[in-house]
Order: sequence, then C-alpha cells, then structure tokens
Amino acid sequence: MAQVILMAVHAHPDDESSKGAATYAKYAAQGDRVVIVSCTGGESGDILTAPEYNTARSSWDLPGVRHQEMERAQQVLGVEHLWLGYRDSGMPPQGQHVSPLSFAGVPLALSIQPLVAAIRRVRPHVVVTYDERGGYPHPDHIRCHEVTVAAIEAAARPEYHRELGEPWQVLKLYYERTFTAERMAALAEQAQRTEHPQARELSERVGRGGRHRVTTHIPVADFLETRDEALRQHRSQVSDQDTPFFFVDNELQRAAWPWEDFELVWSRVGSPVPESDLFAGVRTPRESPAGPAAQQNPAE
Repeated sequence: MAQVILMAVHAHPDDESSKGAATYAKYAAQGDRVVIVSCTGGESGDILTAPEYNTARSSWDLPGVRHQEMERAQQVLGVEHLWLGYRDSGMPPQGQHVSPLSFAGVPLALSIQPLVAAIRRVRPHVVVTYDERGGYPHPDHIRCHEVTVAAIEAAARPEYHRELGEPWQVLKLYYERTFTAERMAALAEQAQRTEHPQARELSERVGRGGRHRVTTHIPVADFLETRDEALRQHRSQVSDQDTPFFFVDNELQRAAWPWEDFELVWSRVGSPVPESDLFAGVRTPRESPAGPAAQQNPAE
C-alpha cells in the first residue's frame, strides 16, 4: 500500500487541536496523509479568551476569525483540511430547538452528502470521530457522530448518489477517547509520587474523566508541544491562562501517560486489540490473520 490515509471528522474548528492532535501530527510527520474535516465554521461560538481579544473584527466577522485560526492550526499540525460548510448550531437553552438551517437542524439524509463526497474523493482507510454522545452533549458533536457513521456506510454503496464519486469502503472506524478516568488517575498518581506542584489539584480531578472502552494507545510523547501549539492558534477559544487543556505540564504527561487514546469501533481488516497504531492491519495487511471480514467490537 503506497500511502495510508486518516480522516478525522470534527464538529468545530479547535476540536481537531484538543482531541487527537498529537496523533494527527505524528502520522503527518511520518509521511502518512491526514485530512481533518470541520463540519461547521464555529460561527455560534463565544469569544472565550481575555477581553482584549474581543476585537471589532471578531464582533462582525467571527467566521473569518475562526477560519484564519483553523488555517494556522492546520499548518502547525502539517495536515490537510476540509470544511463541510455547515453553520454552527450553538448551544440553545434547554427546551429550545436548534435552527433548522444549522448543522444539527439539517435532515441527516441531506447533511451526510458532503461528507460522502469527501470520503469518496479522499478515500481514507481509517476514520476517527466522536461516539454517539458526541464526547459532550453539544448538538453539533452528536450530529457529527451521526453524519460520520451514516456517511461511511453510504459512501460504500455503489447505488448511493453516483454523482458524489466512486464508492469507497473505509476499513476502520475509531472514536476518540482523549479524556478518560484512567488517564487522570495515572497523572495524579505520578504527580503524587514525584511531589509535583499539581499533585493536589490532579487528585481532586480524578474521576472527572469518562470511563470508556479504550483499545488503542498511540505513543505521542514527541508531539505534545505540537498539539499545544496548534491549540494556541485558536486564540478566540483558548488561552494559556484559563484553559484546562494546558493544565498539566508535558513532562508530567510524558512520564505518566504518553499516549492519546482511541476506541476501535469496527474493522474490516485483521487488527487484534490492544493496538498502538490506527493503521494496524491496514499498513501491512499480509500480517493480519483475520482477513477482510468485518470485526464488530473486536475486543468484546
């Protein structure tokens, strides 16, 4: 296989830099093709950083600001990037519905079509996205999951909208599992063992991470700074002072949990778990004993 291709589908610009970014940078650095898809432009987001960044431009052209931030993050990670072009749905108050013109409001039968076209054009072997809960209950994150799963299935069907390109079968689907309880516990234990200044606060945070099935640990110790630099490009959303993403220093992470975590949802190649490579069974199929048959939830 000449080149393996990873596609990561995210809801908003900045999600790609806070969830799996070190993994994307690692694969891109070693010559694999990595394509990030942003479903929306983040138009409905608030300016979450210091007041001085709430400039005149951000008040009348937030989409333009978010697009520029995404372009800079893309360059830091060394990846390709595609916009699906949907409008950010925002977080409506409880009991209210999203706009019918927003990403989460567009009927699924319509909203999958741009991603089907992208899958057929890019022809990824592996796709990464969120689980059915979206990682957290933002309407766009949940719809991102729904669109991705449905688009992968539709892209492989020869009879589905032939004008969108030649059919393509994705070989593996993953959910990202960045924030796990196991990771937080490991960080807290390492901090206590070394009398790290963050030991007390990390101990207080144990249990806040989700308890998820994790099948795949990608070693990313050499790419933590790249991840952080990409996230810093989204200046309207994060800052060094107030974001939880920079809470733990990288040396502690390297010592306690030098991985980014994923869950293998299904595979059409032999890929026994646990894994240390999203392309296991794809990059060297001759070493995959299970052959091409799909394995649903192979670790169960």
